[in-house]
Amino acid sequence: MSSTNDKISIGKIVKSNTHIDYVCQVYNRGETPSPPAPADYSFGRFVGIHLESGEMLVGVIYTTLLMNPDFGNLGPRLSPRQDLDIFTPDYLAETATLVGVIALGWQALDCAFQQGVPPLASTVNTLVTQLDDDDLAAFHRNAAGQVNLRYAPILLGQNDPLAMQLLLSIVDRLTLIFPQQQRQLAVMRNNLAWKSIVQPAG
Repeated sequence: MSSTNDKISIGKIVKSNTHIDYVCQVYNRGETPSPPAPADYSFGRFVGIHLESGEMLVGVIYTTLLMNPDFGNLGPRLSPRQDLDIFTPDYLAETATLVGVIALGWQALDCAFQQGVPPLASTVNTLVTQLDDDDLAAFHRNAAGQVNLRYAPILLGQNDPLAMQLLLSIVDRLTLIFPQQQRQLAVMRNNLAWKSIVQPAG
């Protein structure tokens, strides 16, 4: 299992909605030496949630939420935004970017990846890092070396309007990682694209 020091740190778990649905608070400036760029926690990005046991949940970012306590405050602002870092650093600490993460599997202590509902759950303040391409490929490769998306029903079962688009973006990325299976992935993508048109129409 690769060290967390080799991975891009995105943030920490702050709450959960279900056993597999987590909320991660993205690191702001000043909270980490190298804060993540927006592309590091974009829609469809796979992440690892590092458990105290040494295992790692594998999840995908499915939504973004912005917290801004100043929204609706019509009072005058005496200091420019850039000066708030110096004069009122606590003000910036109250704003936050949150991302929703659905856990789709896990990596055991023997480094083997499994897809499905993880038996273990995360705790608050657990580190979340970006999953690199090597781990992403290993997570999606079955024993026969073929690409595997057994977790697709989990995503579709969330009844999220973006679930279909999320699967499409995942298939697009896997096409780059598994070029030898481009034909099979193209068939899957066409089926998903068709369902995304037909299902909303009832």
